[in-house]
Amino acid sequence: MRALLPLLSVGRGWRVGAAALPPRRAMSVYRTEERGQPRSPDYRLFFKNVAGHYISAFHDIPLKVDCTEENGIPRKKSRNDEYKNLVNMVVEIPRWTNAKMEISTKEPLNPIKQDEKNGKLRFTPNIFPHKGYIWNYGALPQTWEDPHLKDKNTEFVGDDDPLDVCEIGSKVLSCGDVVRVKILGILALIDQGETDWKIIAINVNDPDAEKLNDIDDVKKFKPGYLEATLDWLRLYKVPEGKPENKFAFNGEFKNKDFALEVVNNAHECWKAMLAKKCDRGAISCVNVYVCDSPFRCTPEEARSLVESAPTHSMCKASNLEVSTEETWHFLGK
Repeated sequence: MRALLPLLSVGRGWRVGAAALPPRRAMSVYRTEERGQPRSPDYRLFFKNVAGHYISAFHDIPLKVDCTEENGIPRKKSRNDEYKNLVNMVVEIPRWTNAKMEISTKEPLNPIKQDEKNGKLRFTPNIFPHKGYIWNYGALPQTWEDPHLKDKNTEFVGDDDPLDVCEIGSKVLSCGDVVRVKILGILALIDQGETDWKIIAINVNDPDAEKLNDIDDVKKFKPGYLEATLDWLRLYKVPEGKPENKFAFNGEFKNKDFALEVVNNAHECWKAMLAKKCDRGAISCVNVYVCDSPFRCTPEEARSLVESAPTHSMCKASNLEVSTEETWHFLGK
């Protein structure tokens, strides 16, 4: 089927179609499956591949689009460098929403769940004039910011998570979407003594993707967006009573080449972790398709892990999201 028609990921389902950018390449397909009640602590969003096997959102989805093997399926090698700055992004938080959804790095198969603090689900506040998150927010699979390794650029250790991505395209994506994005640049946020890189990227199927190739193109064609990004990241914790966030390089956005180096370094850290060559702490490295990994499990074992999670409930969702949407914070410069 893959040899005949390219397949596009559409969050919780599949459809057949032609990829807009780049041409003549099939897109990997992923599905998601809900377990537990939405807007509850037991809610989980698990991932499946095209073969219907449960997989890890953190470890089994390839980082690089031109990966020679994707979920056990060999792929043809790219004939040029068109894929060097194209990567897969796992969407955790759709634009304009408030629920702080994230890949659960410490749970087997790393499903998406809603973050908690002090026993309560976390929601990001509305900071005027922005409603929730101002981009589609997510993570790069197969990357890891090592908390024991000091970053040579910032002099701070990593934050123990996959690299974060701010996708700046025009479409509002869905939680659990896996999309190809083009890397454009990067920002170094310093969070409580840790480096928390923010990749700036755009969906390759976005109408603006062809004209956005580096960070300066964002300044040219989307004026004010980078300034709004810096402002949002600086202020989003202030309503919780925390100080404003700080940035390395005085808040300067670095270009595509700089970002690619950060991504490649984080990918190497991830590979070391999956090979048991460094201290992974509490992170779960259970995976289904990473060759030679000591943490690899069978599809049957992965299914058993998922089936032990609570099943999806049709109970009425919590009203916490509504109350969050109605609250606005007005913060000065």
